[in-house]
Amino acid sequence: MSLDAEFERVSLPLDDPFTIARGTQTEAENVVVRITDDAGMSGVGGAAPSAHYGETADTVTAVLPALLDAVERVGDPHAVREIEAELRQVVNGNPAARCAVSIAVHDLAAKRLGVPLYRLWGLDPSDAPKTSFTVGLDETERVREKAADAVAAGYDVLKIKLGTDRDRELIDAVRDAAPEARLRVDANEAWTPKEAVAKSGWLADRDVEFVEQPVPAENPEGLRYVYERSELPVAADESCVTAADVPAIADRCDIANLKLMKAGGLPEARRLIAAARAHGLEVMCGCMIESNASIAAAAQLAPLLDYADLDGSLLLAEDPYAGVDLADGEIRLADQDRAGTGARLASD
Repeated sequence: MSLDAEFERVSLPLDDPFTIARGTQTEAENVVVRITDDAGMSGVGGAAPSAHYGETADTVTAVLPALLDAVERVGDPHAVREIEAELRQVVNGNPAARCAVSIAVHDLAAKRLGVPLYRLWGLDPSDAPKTSFTVGLDETERVREKAADAVAAGYDVLKIKLGTDRDRELIDAVRDAAPEARLRVDANEAWTPKEAVAKSGWLADRDVEFVEQPVPAENPEGLRYVYERSELPVAADESCVTAADVPAIADRCDIANLKLMKAGGLPEARRLIAAARAHGLEVMCGCMIESNASIAAAAQLAPLLDYADLDGSLLLAEDPYAGVDLADGEIRLADQDRAGTGARLASD
């Protein structure tokens, strides 16, 4: 068997500027990988790099030729462990780049067997939790409008970005606009430990479910301080990148938040889930702002999760790829019987 690989860089405008405590984004730079076997069958995967983790579209496109050469050398998309080892030999960092290749390999392998990826893992897609819809930082009235619009569109689980001197005002505006919605809060490392504990009290009064990454990842003792005193459960995101991080956060949080783009591929994501379960943690899967070329793969994992935050493609003005229907927050595979991850060009 022989494999041919190629990639394409795509710039995806956002439907609305998206702001978190670290800055504002108006477009997402994704890189789409395609791996084709000698019978003409192709697997697709996407990279959504984050500068916070040291990656950009430039770094992804710089390392992809070497990564794809490694896949071609192995020559068998079913040799997942061998391919993963080869990718790490080529580059140990650059998780989004490795993830795009991993997704494309899994997509192709499942297509060659004629089954959806979730079936290879023995999962039932009906077990997937609802995804949250994220409301970014903005002027207070605009945040209120965004929350109301999301609920009107059927999204009853909202994740609210905080990390300003208007946090209480913002959450009050959201709760006023969406009195029945389930609310989650993400500070993106913006608070001090004492600030996080103080804010957890009035967030709990407003029926917030949990708070995500309240303090910087570089302050593990601060995370422990919050975990031991917070009136809300704590999710670790930036503090939890790969499975190796799970033991260190197990006594500092309640929820491990994985992202495929942090983990570097689907095998590592599944290892992180298993490690979190072994340490008694709940599990959430989040995402970057990314297309269905990668969200479709995360959706295949969704039955293993307690919480999902897979709305990255919903923030785009237009997604060139289809494969997941997130209407009303339900994670539905567009074609439940479609082989592979289900990702396909929307124009097909």
